[in-house]
Amino acid sequence: MFGDLFEEDYSSVSNNNGKGKRLKTKALEPPAPREFTNLSGIRNQGGTCYLNSLLQTLHFTPEFREALFSLGLEELGSLEDKDKPDAKVRIIPLQLQRLFAQLLLLDQKAVSTADLTDSFGWTSDEEMRQHDVQELNRILFSALETSLVGTSGHDLINRLYHGTIVNQIVCKECKNVSEKQEDFLDLTVAVKNVSGLEDALWNMYVEEEVFDCDNLYHCGNCDRLVKAAKSAKLRKLPPFLTISLLRFNFDFVKCERYKETSCYTFPLRINLKPFCEQSELDDLEYMYDLFSVIIHKGGCYGGHYHVYIKDVDHLGNWQFQEDKSKPDVNLEDIQNKEEVDDPLMILKAILLQEESNLIPVDQLGQKLLKKIGISWNKKYRKQYGPLRKFLQVHSQIFLLSSDENTVRLLKDSSLQAESDIQRNDQQLFKTLTSESLTLNDRPSCPHWFDINDSTVQPIKEKDIEQQFQGKESAYMLFYRKSQLQRPPEARANPRYKVPCHLLSEMDAANIELQIKRAECDSTNNTIELHLHLGPHYHFFNGALHPVVSQTESMWDLTFDKRKTLGDLRQSIFQLLEFWEGDMVLSVAKFVPAGLHVCQTLNGDDLALCEIEITDGEDIFVWNGVEVGGIQIPTGSDCEPLLLNVLHVATSSEGEECQQLIESPHVFPSNAEIGTVFTALAIPEGVILINNTESRGGESWITIPKEDLKKTFREQGLRNGSSVLIQGSNNGNSLLTKQGKWIDTVNEINWLQVRNLSQLESEEEQVKISATLNTVVFDIRIKAIKELKLLKELAENSCLRPIDRNGKLLCPVPDRCTLKEAGLKMGSSLGLCPGKAPTSSQLFLFFALGSDVHPGTEMEIIVEETISVRDCLKIMLDKCGLTGETWHLRKMDWCFEAGEPLCEEDAKLKELMICSGDTLLLIEGKLPPLGFLTVPIWWYQPQGPLHHWKDHQDQTNCTLSQGSVWKASSTPGAPSDAHAEVSLWYLGDLEISEDATLGELKSQAMTLPSLESSIPSPAFLRAWTVENKRPGRLLRGHQQQLKEYKLGKRTEICLEPLQKEENLGPWDVLLRTQMRLPGKRAYGPPVDVLWDTARGWTASSLRQRVADVYSLPVEKIEIAKYFPDKFAWLPVSSWSQQTTKRKKKKKQDNLQGAPYYLKDGDTIGVKNLLVEDDDDFSTVQDDIGREKLKEVALGKRKRCANFSLALPAWILPQDPVCLRPQCLLHPRAVSPCCLCPRSVCLLPWSLPTSLQRLPEYPQHLPTSPKCSVWSECATLGRTCRCDRDVWSH
Repeated sequence: MFGDLFEEDYSSVSNNNGKGKRLKTKALEPPAPREFTNLSGIRNQGGTCYLNSLLQTLHFTPEFREALFSLGLEELGSLEDKDKPDAKVRIIPLQLQRLFAQLLLLDQKAVSTADLTDSFGWTSDEEMRQHDVQELNRILFSALETSLVGTSGHDLINRLYHGTIVNQIVCKECKNVSEKQEDFLDLTVAVKNVSGLEDALWNMYVEEEVFDCDNLYHCGNCDRLVKAAKSAKLRKLPPFLTISLLRFNFDFVKCERYKETSCYTFPLRINLKPFCEQSELDDLEYMYDLFSVIIHKGGCYGGHYHVYIKDVDHLGNWQFQEDKSKPDVNLEDIQNKEEVDDPLMILKAILLQEESNLIPVDQLGQKLLKKIGISWNKKYRKQYGPLRKFLQVHSQIFLLSSDENTVRLLKDSSLQAESDIQRNDQQLFKTLTSESLTLNDRPSCPHWFDINDSTVQPIKEKDIEQQFQGKESAYMLFYRKSQLQRPPEARANPRYKVPCHLLSEMDAANIELQIKRAECDSTNNTIELHLHLGPHYHFFNGALHPVVSQTESMWDLTFDKRKTLGDLRQSIFQLLEFWEGDMVLSVAKFVPAGLHVCQTLNGDDLALCEIEITDGEDIFVWNGVEVGGIQIPTGSDCEPLLLNVLHVATSSEGEECQQLIESPHVFPSNAEIGTVFTALAIPEGVILINNTESRGGESWITIPKEDLKKTFREQGLRNGSSVLIQGSNNGNSLLTKQGKWIDTVNEINWLQVRNLSQLESEEEQVKISATLNTVVFDIRIKAIKELKLLKELAENSCLRPIDRNGKLLCPVPDRCTLKEAGLKMGSSLGLCPGKAPTSSQLFLFFALGSDVHPGTEMEIIVEETISVRDCLKIMLDKCGLTGETWHLRKMDWCFEAGEPLCEEDAKLKELMICSGDTLLLIEGKLPPLGFLTVPIWWYQPQGPLHHWKDHQDQTNCTLSQGSVWKASSTPGAPSDAHAEVSLWYLGDLEISEDATLGELKSQAMTLPSLESSIPSPAFLRAWTVENKRPGRLLRGHQQQLKEYKLGKRTEICLEPLQKEENLGPWDVLLRTQMRLPGKRAYGPPVDVLWDTARGWTASSLRQRVADVYSLPVEKIEIAKYFPDKFAWLPVSSWSQQTTKRKKKKKQDNLQGAPYYLKDGDTIGVKNLLVEDDDDFSTVQDDIGREKLKEVALGKRKRCANFSLALPAWILPQDPVCLRPQCLLHPRAVSPCCLCPRSVCLLPWSLPTSLQRLPEYPQHLPTSPKCSVWSECATLGRTCRCDRDVWSH
């Protein structure tokens, strides 16, 4: 049950590595510090809450803890020698010592028991399985007793926890007494039909059992059956009494287990004198106080344990959060307000409490807030300025580091102030913590805490009464003798009797944690700013534009967002040595017209986070007045708008012609719309606007003359809007660029309604006059009348918009107006059978599978309150499908299957499903909530089994037949080893998000398609699969899958290794290849681990590669390979020293541009001793680059053929889209195989003359037809798009 925890004996104690030992990895982020209670919890390893509760009880038993600490290394051995064959190392007590030291001294919110459970011999499966805490208590004490055999602590358990019970039988006739004595570690008492602990003890140790009548006792002295009385008494009481409550029973009627949840009381102090054999001693000898209650929450088949513990030594801060939330009120009651108002005294007090008198400035501000309940900015900033400035002014007391990040107290001032601080500190904050100090100082006041794994919360003594009954109730009770007194020096002293070597280890660990937290804090508060320098810009066409290039005009600056705006300004001053005059910093943003200055930053005392400067912000650096001699408009009100202005061309004689000119113009958004005439030098005319981004729209709105004084923003214009200028003498119509006549807005007051009701009518479509305020119901009734359809259709029909591809959209409710429904004048509607959905219903499209062809979607109307499960069932019934292995996904904006609808009981309304959405029926059952279905692939970097063949004897690895991906790397692969990336599909794994990467590897090893005997998961390397290739390297065997932020569609490939691998957070895996002398080729790849703890510098990488190939570092050259460009970029220590003229040196970091180095990258190595040239490329690289040039040239040729004339045979009423944007549509087709020009899809039917041809295929009405120009002479041939080619 508990691994080999109970099997350890003296002979095996010296060399116990534990079964299933896991590889430990450093966390990527430092663990959180202790909370306000100043007590540490224990992390749950999956199902170890019962172990955590028992360990906390032992830890808060000072006599047990100190007795364990008294055993030195000379008796127990050292953990460093545990792997030596002849060393006698007692691992369990050593790990317990280390765990207790961590709980006492390590500044962590929760410590780990992984090392302790390893010493038990537990595997990862054992840590995920919950057991009974009563049984664990006995087994743990037994294993500990075995481990301590032969040491001075051999009687530790017996001395503290062993008691004795005597069972007596007294003959009624001869008075002979027969007794039997037995030892106990804990007393097991009944709960069923008993009101409390004292009643249960009374039944066990006071009441007698009488043998009479048919149940007589055979007396050995009388040698016959006689009457007798049986009783039990406590003969010897241990210092610590453990009582187990029998909460779990078996119902023999129902044949099932159950938990007893009735009320069961137990006292805080109990007198055991009535239950003892000897009662002549003083009552104090029998008094016991409750100090720990282990609580079980749940039923008999599972649950959770936590513990209520009494802090005997007052190690924790027993102060409730509601008491800490009233510092402002207490400040008014402080008697000595001069000291409160003196920040010098307070900062001295805080620094003197630090061990080295050294602390980061940011943490100093946090400790000040924690101590007095108010921040520096609110209390002292107005009078004394920023905190760093205050520390600089008092340089005779405080010493700031060169980077102003840390501060320490000078020695002479610390000695002088220490006595004053100690004298005034308690008086200064007496009122703030008056209640807690009073409680802490009273010995009679108990300090109780609720320790629930990692969480520690203070509770009151009366809260224990809540655990008398219910599903969450007491399960084990721990009492200590009332006469046991703690020495005064142990009070609130966690270092009391801790061995020196553990003190040193914990101090070093705390220093390391402090450093890591400072580094992590700095990383999390670092932002990237883009500096745009005013002298490098000029104001043109309403916006700022770089004089030379964007790269030269913009500098990147990494900065701490906790620093002030003044600090940022000073840093830029130091960076720009050439700057003269005032410097103004403004927030800018890129708009289509160029760069626009939005807001000037003010308040040098404010931190960047306070003025909401975010990562990636664009900062414009200028003098605040002008750029290049031109005054710059600033603010969001005058943001420039880039508009497309269409107007009639003017001939050389000054007369207007019928040709439209389209030109971009920039206007301030707060300018009057009438300024368009001034910009175009047109005296007067009519302005029409189209708010859609499409320039071929038919919904134009005329601006009345009285609205010409309104601004562009008030008219709703935005970037990309189109404006049509019509002169006053133009007539009533204009010819648009697309070749269609568009009347003025006064004539565009109709909607086109098509008859799609499956009833015959004289006309297929009619135009219905309407305005934006016309109700849809009126339009529908008018359409039925004009189409001369049956009046009954008025009760069972609806109008549905038709998009440009001919698809019917969601029905429009009858009660809405055209404006509310979002319909524009000139739109096409279809009159369809069936009622429109009500306000509480949803109209949904759905399709089977993820490969949805246009026009194949089905339709359904459901209530918005229907659940996902019921909606899925309705859709399956409509498709004629059955089964439970289906789920729904919502189609995303790029017409692909999006995230699944995981919550089957959730309502569609709660999941933001709207009318018109498309849901996809996908085969396959979704994993439970909190689980992932991960496809697993097998990755062979050097071809099938080549990398593993040297290790094949050990692993005997074979792959069964399955799906194979062979993604040919482009022809420029560095060597044959990378010429092909082969991935074999092994199967899918359903695994919890809380599982570790090591557990995923272990489960993958059990897949039937992988017939292997790999020694352990450490012989596998895991990658994510991106574009059918290994992508991101997953490191850390014990890191949970959810910490990798894997998506629902993530796939993982496993790469076999020849030896165990445990990558640290700073290790980078690279594949190096040595260039073959005299050949443009490379040797096989070699995996290299590069430690980047000291930085991602080129010199460090060069040194590491030189060490691998045993070459002098100055005799090698290295380069990174970019397979998508077939290019090699040399990595030099001098390539990134300076970025531009007069700019400071930039830190050499290979993670950034231009290398972007990451795990799995290929590094080419050249030995300069045998080959001294700069060429890293191969013959395959040359071929690959030529193919890239051919692809680029083909794209340019296709772009040149976008503007083609219309063929004469296409009738005007057959709209054809010739815009380049149509090729971005999901249904667009690339060039026809018979014609070098682009194919344009016709979403409507072809001319009638073509439809009469016998070869014309039978398409669905909404299916697009493929048409090419008359240059394609062959009729009936097929394009690559598998559609028929037609020519006139």
